[in-house]
Amino acid sequence: MVEEKDTKLWKKGGGWLLEAPEATYTPEDFDETTRMIIDTTRTYVEREVLPVLERLEHGELELNVPLLRKAGELGLLGVEIEEAYGGLDLPKVVSTVIAEYLAPTGGFSVSFGAHTSIGTLPLVFFGTEEQKKKYLPKLATGEWIAAYALTEPGSGSDALGAKTRAELSPDGKYYILNGTKQFISNAAFADLFTVFAKVDGEHFTAFLVERSFEGVSVGPEEKKMGIKASSTRQLILENVKVPVENVLGEVGKGHKIAFNVLNVGRYKLGAGAVGGAKEALGQAARYAKERHQFGQPIASFGAIRQKLARIAIKTFAAESAVYRTMGLIDAALEGKKGAEAVLKGIEEYAVEASIIKVLGSEVLDYAVDEALQIHGGYGYIQEYPIERAYRDSRINRIFEGTNEINRLLIPGMLLRRAMKGTLPLVEAAMKLQEELLEPSFGEEAEGEWAKEARYVANLKKLALMTAGLAAQKFGPRIEAEQEVLLGIADILIDVFAAESALLRAQRLGGVYADMARLYLAEAQDRAAQIAQFLLPYLEEGDDLRVLLAAARRLTKRDPFDPITATRRVAEAVLEAEGYPQPRA
Repeated sequence: MVEEKDTKLWKKGGGWLLEAPEATYTPEDFDETTRMIIDTTRTYVEREVLPVLERLEHGELELNVPLLRKAGELGLLGVEIEEAYGGLDLPKVVSTVIAEYLAPTGGFSVSFGAHTSIGTLPLVFFGTEEQKKKYLPKLATGEWIAAYALTEPGSGSDALGAKTRAELSPDGKYYILNGTKQFISNAAFADLFTVFAKVDGEHFTAFLVERSFEGVSVGPEEKKMGIKASSTRQLILENVKVPVENVLGEVGKGHKIAFNVLNVGRYKLGAGAVGGAKEALGQAARYAKERHQFGQPIASFGAIRQKLARIAIKTFAAESAVYRTMGLIDAALEGKKGAEAVLKGIEEYAVEASIIKVLGSEVLDYAVDEALQIHGGYGYIQEYPIERAYRDSRINRIFEGTNEINRLLIPGMLLRRAMKGTLPLVEAAMKLQEELLEPSFGEEAEGEWAKEARYVANLKKLALMTAGLAAQKFGPRIEAEQEVLLGIADILIDVFAAESALLRAQRLGGVYADMARLYLAEAQDRAAQIAQFLLPYLEEGDDLRVLLAAARRLTKRDPFDPITATRRVAEAVLEAEGYPQPRA
């Protein structure tokens, strides 16, 4: 029997730009296993990590090792490893909730993520049977700790510009590796490194390098601004003999490993950022209720309440976008076996992974900044946890590809899919050009959420309009028009987040409806500003005037009282003393 293909566009990566989703996955849909893992992670953080976090922060980095081994005992290190190799092989959403609930541990969550994601997954996806049998059981228990060595002193975002070399030995038994890797998480105590080098200085390839191999050494700890509980050092390779059977994947195909693993790192980073934003909001809300000025708690002041509400609104949108993406990925992977099928399913949502990486990291930065401001001068003092959270947050906009790189990737990947015919974006853009000339379009609205659905649809049209104009004007040269791509990306990020929040709010109602509508209103305002910035560069004369008028129509909304809605959100935050997590 031939398997029927699902033709619904909204289930495809990027398809939400062309078709309104019929449903979305949310934290309210977590099954019993996922909720059990959340409870296990929360208990582990409270009992094992937080009591020693201050010692980790002040340089006792060796404590990472027993903490990771304890996580292995609890099964937390093996959720993405197949059962045959000592893992649990659970849905991807499970690894995502672990990332979220580890967020209060700051730098330790980096150690954990470096081990379980970029450290272990290359082997899970690309390892041979012999490699998996040899290494994965040790990584699942924490007996061995993993690290990922891609970045070099001279190549950050340009990963393929690596200078580390690998030369085949005369007897054909070894590759001799020479080079230096930079900013390697877990370097102080990792037992296994996934190292990228160029065979004969040309063929980008991944290798499994054991710490015990002769010629492997590490530099001193980097003196970092944040994530001080994690180890970050150089990895130095001097004539390291790596057996040919330790080539990971194929010679010359290392880019497939590097870029596929980054997709996973991006969506997990987005989830971790959501957890960090919730933690910052909780600290700020509790402090605001306790701190008195002018004879009353500062939580009674409108300026403070507005800050709390805005953190919650952005966090709700980011959380909704993260788990919407995880629902799509797990649905795509359901029934699929084998690394190739799993990677294909994850790669389908590479656009969404980049979106939630950018969205989550910037929501977290906003949350810790405003939470510190609520603490006033005390927020600048190390005694208060928000000081560490503020420093720890900043790296997330650099990790897993800078936010600038990810912003360029978002429209870039969509345009490439359009050119390949996998997404009918060209047809949609051409149809939209005709629609924009009509005297009235998309003005009808019936039902409680119809108006908001029209607003979202109009933002999608604006994204299509600007992307279509740019593609038409620049063709293949569009990759050099970074300012244009960045602007289009910002509209796309806001559309995905706003729609995710609205879809979820329709189920929840109440204060969550306020959150979704407030986020959407801000998204419309931002999109209007971006259109004003981009369109004069893309068109001129009468055509420009028509397009600017169309942009105004596409970002127009009915009068709305944001102050009252924001106050309701603030009240919910203060009542919950933090993020008002919806109940299932």
